[in-house]
Amino acid sequence: MNSEKDAWLYEITPKRKLIDLNFKEIWDYRDLLILFVKRDIVTVYKQTILGPLWYFIQPLFTSVIFTLVFNSIANIPTGNIPPFLFNLAGITAWNYFNQSLTKTSNTFTANASIFGKVYFPRVIMPLKTVISGLFKFAIQLVILIVFYFYFVFQGYDLQPNTNLLLFPVYVLVMALLGLGAGMTISALTTKYRDLSVMVGFATSLLMYISAVPYPISEVSEKIPSLAWLVKYNPMAQIIEGFRYMVFDTGSFTWNGFVYTFVFSIGLFLLGLIVFNRTEKNFIDTV
Repeated sequence: MNSEKDAWLYEITPKRKLIDLNFKEIWDYRDLLILFVKRDIVTVYKQTILGPLWYFIQPLFTSVIFTLVFNSIANIPTGNIPPFLFNLAGITAWNYFNQSLTKTSNTFTANASIFGKVYFPRVIMPLKTVISGLFKFAIQLVILIVFYFYFVFQGYDLQPNTNLLLFPVYVLVMALLGLGAGMTISALTTKYRDLSVMVGFATSLLMYISAVPYPISEVSEKIPSLAWLVKYNPMAQIIEGFRYMVFDTGSFTWNGFVYTFVFSIGLFLLGLIVFNRTEKNFIDTV
């Protein structure tokens, strides 16, 4: 009989760390993560009439409606930027965050059956949502680029600035914000189911205080008493910064950028702590 300790391939034990993002284990399950990402991309519009065309239709129609309501009727100025393009840029950034948040916010309730049958790092589920969302985000970026050059050829003076180098950081910050908020809400919904109903309503309200259909300067000018609500909203800073790097218009401050970056990391760590604590015993409450 071999007296040496057996070398186990995997050892499943209760987690004791508050913050535990085991990159080695996630890497070991990378094939499963890739499989989930592919499944999300392929099946999201399967058995639909228009299929992947919804990737194009949703931002375009939303931009048209915003242009009619906020620019044509409410007369919100967008400077030398065509209102449609201004709105399309904001909606493109917002859609990625919104998808990351809403789809990760029901991680435990939507995957309770598979979580109860087989083990794999639970954090893979919210991660695959954020990664698969990049595919839709890339398509909508292509739409934005097409209309960008269309308006350039129409004679509009549009040009990006050096802040465009920060684009990957902005994408990372949006992913961290969506993950952090989504994992926190997902953990809470295991006990309070009505929170899942409130997510859609809350994100709709959040969009309007995230400077999606207007520049931050308009809030400061017309509603100064509520300007702080927008300025300290990290998504408003991201969307304003996104427009600034693409159109070289609007406002950008390094203080706002650093604040948003630090806030996103803090929210992600908070979400990870709550997620890790909940995954130990959520199956008893779902």
